[in-house]
Amino acid sequence: MLYCYAYLCIVFGVLGEEQGLDEQGLDEQGMPLADAGAKAAVLVEALPYIRRFWGKVVVVKYGGSAIGHESEALASFAQDVALLRALGMVPIVVHGGGPQIGAMMARLGKVPEFKEGLRVTDAETLDIARMVLVGKVNREIVTAINVHGSLAVGVSGEDAGMIQAIPRDPALGFVGDIARVGPELLSRLLAQDLVPVVATIGVDEAGQAYNINADIAAGAIAKALSAEKLVFLTDVEGVRADPADPESLVSSLTAADLDYLLGRGSITGGMVPKVASALDAVASGVAQVHILDGRVPHALLLEFFTRSGVGTMVVA
Repeated sequence: MLYCYAYLCIVFGVLGEEQGLDEQGLDEQGMPLADAGAKAAVLVEALPYIRRFWGKVVVVKYGGSAIGHESEALASFAQDVALLRALGMVPIVVHGGGPQIGAMMARLGKVPEFKEGLRVTDAETLDIARMVLVGKVNREIVTAINVHGSLAVGVSGEDAGMIQAIPRDPALGFVGDIARVGPELLSRLLAQDLVPVVATIGVDEAGQAYNINADIAAGAIAKALSAEKLVFLTDVEGVRADPADPESLVSSLTAADLDYLLGRGSITGGMVPKVASALDAVASGVAQVHILDGRVPHALLLEFFTRSGVGTMVVA
């Protein structure tokens, strides 16, 4: 109870600060006199959402672009994940690491090659990807979450055959598509009140590893676990009706609306696999998909626990 109460206090402080509340004048308990009522209102606003999503599985894809190089961004994300767990939600983190893989390749003097936007992955590049995703990015996320308690455990899609892969295209080398997600390992971890952090390396029946697109992996995991929410944290604020116009951000739309935008060319670049995974997840029973700017402090809290939200929500 004390642990949960501490995180409820974060809701008071963090969400209140995000709404620009005044911090002048403290009472004897240290709470600002001017905004105590406003912060209470923020928590009251969050209450129905806390009740609604209690016990629900939430798959959060934390992109390599969102991770970036700022420790503050990772710390904010980790705090959000710990808070979701403290408030009764059941988060699973799925992460990418494309920029980090590219940076390591440059350090090792290896020139990346791309075909149709996908990294050609020979055996050496696959080793680099595994080293970066499993050995570096995964550990950084797990450590950041565990600052708030013994919550997170890092796993790879190779573990217990979780992500079963098939080759996408021989010209791409060891780039895989998902044949099946085996949810058993994740289910056991969730039953122990742990937060799985998944590195998206898959494996085929012969034991060959493949690099898997993290957006696609997150959608497949959400489907396999019948998640209530699937969240893509990236480096854009959400879906725009006009890709070139930041003012055209769409806060909420249906799968049919999103499919229309995709068909008319409004969805481009790295947003395409996110949108494809979102459409597939919603069609498979995931209730809500969110596309958020992971660089915004506490984006998960603002999207989940306030009426206005901060990104794009997709529903059936």
